Amino acid sequence: MEKKLINIKNTALPMILDAQTIEELEELRIQFLGKSGSLSNVMKEIKTVPTDEKPLMGLLLNEVKEILETALKNKQHELTQKNGREKHYKIDITEPGIKPLLGHLNLMTEAISEITHIFEKIGFNRVRYPEVEWDWYAFESLNFPENHPARDDWETFFINADPDKKMGAMLLTPHTSSGQVREMQKHIKKNKDEIDIKMLNIAKCYRRQSDVSHTPMFHQFEGLVVGKNIAITHLKGTLDYFVKSYFGENRLARIRPYHFQFTEPSFEVDVSCGICDAKGCRLCKAGWLEMGGAGMVHPNVLKAGGIDPRIYTGLAFGWGVERVLMMKEGIEIDDLRLLYSNKLEFLEQF
Repeated sequence: MEKKLINIKNTALPMILDAQTIEELEELRIQFLGKSGSLSNVMKEIKTVPTDEKPLMGLLLNEVKEILETALKNKQHELTQKNGREKHYKIDITEPGIKPLLGHLNLMTEAISEITHIFEKIGFNRVRYPEVEWDWYAFESLNFPENHPARDDWETFFINADPDKKMGAMLLTPHTSSGQVREMQKHIKKNKDEIDIKMLNIAKCYRRQSDVSHTPMFHQFEGLVVGKNIAITHLKGTLDYFVKSYFGENRLARIRPYHFQFTEPSFEVDVSCGICDAKGCRLCKAGWLEMGGAGMVHPNVLKAGGIDPRIYTGLAFGWGVERVLMMKEGIEIDDLRLLYSNKLEFLEQF
């Protein structure tokens, strides 16, 4: 009897494991565990076993029965799960394949990411300040006089809200420079004794302009460095590093004297033309393309930020992300507004 039970177990288990359908599994259950099945027939023989061997045979019989029942239950669960997946996810391999359309990041998102990565390599920390700003941070603290044209409502978007007694009118920030004094104040709160600022502020800006080279909403990236003995050489080195990193090793940067309210001295920054290598062509006319403004932070701006200009100096630069993107070699965009359009024939080029 013992040998018969072992043979039943060894025969039934492989057959159960190899079953492919629920119907096949049910047939195996009947064959081995049914009323007329192999195991039931062996159970009938237990009365012929010697009395002293009956307990041992009973244990073996129950063990084999339990093993087969467990194997049947597990296999049934497996087949049920498999059938469910095939029912819901059945694929007809004879159907032609359809390649799904894949999108990509907008050119502006890619440019912002690249600019951030470039400045992070030389220790600049990315920050972000409010798009809805106070007049004091956007103009007053940056040394703008009350009658400056930029403070006119023909240039700036003012918010229809009551002005603050100290901060003045509420507006949509016209430049990322409004983050300069906020950054200084933040560092003063942390450490009054040692000022070491390397800020990169990239944000949306708003001005009442709209043509092929201007949009009412655009992006700027603002760099600010404040510390002891910061000089124009640091500014020029930073400009050269960015130009070569973003536009290519063969491109050059130059600075020209200019005037901005919040820097002194102030400069316009030019980049050598990538088409003619600064020799002069139809695109650049004289070999250089204007990129944006820069300069040494005005003492009055340092004072507004709570920093003593007799101890500390600083450099600053602020450029349009759209502008530097349009100047990049290999990208020809004759209308800035295309960057924010939904024209797929334009966007799919990149």
